Amino acid sequence: MRSYGQYCPISRASEILAERWTLLIVRNLMLGCTSFNQIAGGVPGMSRSLLASRLRALEDAGVVASQQKRGRRGRDYRLTEAGRALSPVVAAMAQWGTHWVELQPEHTDPSFALWAWVHAHLCRSRLPRKRVVVQFEFPEQRPPHHRLWILFHPDDAELCFSHPKLASDLVVHAQSEAFTRWHIGKLSWPQALRSGAIRVDGPQALARALPTWNNRAASA
Repeated sequence: MRSYGQYCPISRASEILAERWTLLIVRNLMLGCTSFNQIAGGVPGMSRSLLASRLRALEDAGVVASQQKRGRRGRDYRLTEAGRALSPVVAAMAQWGTHWVELQPEHTDPSFALWAWVHAHLCRSRLPRKRVVVQFEFPEQRPPHHRLWILFHPDDAELCFSHPKLASDLVVHAQSEAFTRWHIGKLSWPQALRSGAIRVDGPQALARALPTWNNRAASA
């Protein structure tokens, strides 16, 4: 990484944090991701080799620390004290982006909306008492993001990019932009259903309950 050659603390911090994807990796770690695959799930457009390179750079800068998994392949990642100190910076950027930046079609990757549902906006208090497999169909998306699954458990959920080898209890057919607008609270679930932008096939009770398992969009 080339230096700006300035003593300014903004320039020195930018040398570490302002490269493409870097703050998204920090965001994912703040949301509780610890494994390489969990972090990668929140940056679906980033190559795995580039993610590995960015993680190494963040470790070299003292923002991230890692250790070998016990008895398994791979490493566990966590933010250091310096990394955790970025929390108000990331929060301020989120607030600024929410207020000033309009949602555009290129910002509506549904795989990230589902990842964020699982890792940041899961309403655990409303989850079903037994496992529920929900298949999501996004017809305008290319593989592997046109068909994804969330396995909702009584106390957690997991996102699957390949078939989980389990029968689907619900199938959601959705337009990517409408689904993202619902997820961020800009569109209500009833509005999306009435317009046909979202359709849910399966038992009515489960279909009605599904949007309430997202604590960011449940009130929309």
